[in-house]
Amino acid sequence: MSAETHATANLATAAPPPFLIVVIGGLCMATAMGIGRFAFTPLLPLMQEAQGLSLTHGAWLATVNYLGYLVGAVLGFVRPPRPGAATRWGVALVAVSTLGMAVSVGMPVWLVLRFIAGIASALVMIGIAGWALTQLAVAGRSPLGGLIFGCVGLSIALIGGITFVIATTVGDPRAAWVVLGLASTVIAAATWRTLKREPATHASSLANAPPLDRDSWLLIVCYSVAGFGYIVPATFLPAVARALVNDPAVFGWIWPAFGIAAAVSTIGVSTFLPRAAPRKVCATGMFVMAIGTVVPVLHMSIATLIVSAICVGGTFILVTLAGLQEARRIAHASPVRAVAGMTASFALGQLVGPLLSHAGASALTAMQFPSIVATIGLVISASVLLIRKPV
Repeated sequence: MSAETHATANLATAAPPPFLIVVIGGLCMATAMGIGRFAFTPLLPLMQEAQGLSLTHGAWLATVNYLGYLVGAVLGFVRPPRPGAATRWGVALVAVSTLGMAVSVGMPVWLVLRFIAGIASALVMIGIAGWALTQLAVAGRSPLGGLIFGCVGLSIALIGGITFVIATTVGDPRAAWVVLGLASTVIAAATWRTLKREPATHASSLANAPPLDRDSWLLIVCYSVAGFGYIVPATFLPAVARALVNDPAVFGWIWPAFGIAAAVSTIGVSTFLPRAAPRKVCATGMFVMAIGTVVPVLHMSIATLIVSAICVGGTFILVTLAGLQEARRIAHASPVRAVAGMTASFALGQLVGPLLSHAGASALTAMQFPSIVATIGLVISASVLLIRKPV
């Protein structure tokens, strides 16, 4: 038996069963994205009410988190980490930074903690792609990867529900940060040992990869618009709902609707449309996302905010999955470089969204200008992807 065959056999023997890989991958993604990235969104109205946080300060806290995610993605590009190590340390950092939000007071510390959470989330995203998806491929169970990403939507819905309960009972955002921080700590401890079992893969060298062609760069640019398009509603929907109806029993449902839509659409497409062309899924998702971004601008109400939550929440994970699949398909000899470029462009796009929201005088007006820009960009990008079809 050759050394390569022996290594592959050892991986197949040593790897956790597919079910355990999905559970661990899903828990880690839920922690990194649901808590490390998006828990702040439903907590923003509570922090405004209980701690006097302004919308502008909320936008800055969101922005530094996205900046941290961009920094983490770039670090992963420059020096690809061992996937298991990146995942377990990323989850641990999410736990520490989340608990820190409960015990600290004031913008300077909050900015640092949200920045750390962003870096940690990127590490987990990179790590899970290498740890879980690789081992599922070796086991011949690649379609189960959709369940891992579907857990992001489930976590968003669950965290929205937890925030809703706390908002309608305790009313203190620190209680939510404690609950989420403790949950992250438990997940970090429960997954730590298994994540030490690294998949025996040989990462491609980014430095030696050939340059990307025009089609790959075009996809990267279009994909960055999706990052910009989803992030404004993903950041401010609950705060805008609170400005319309200052009742947690009403505005508290916006974020759970966002997460449920993400989970249902991702798991549904992965299950019932496993052979759908990634490019068409990506473009279609962008069109639906455009509807979700423009509806509140045309008419601002709780009903249109729910429509926005369903349209945007139901597409942003799908667009992510389909976009990365398409990048690997068309990049030929440079799939690693293409995926790295996609990740960085998406992070850059979502970094711009909250910055443009600063011009708004209130929560009701803060979304208008960036939403119009996002809608136009999404329609153009989706049309380009459908018209330009590389082999």
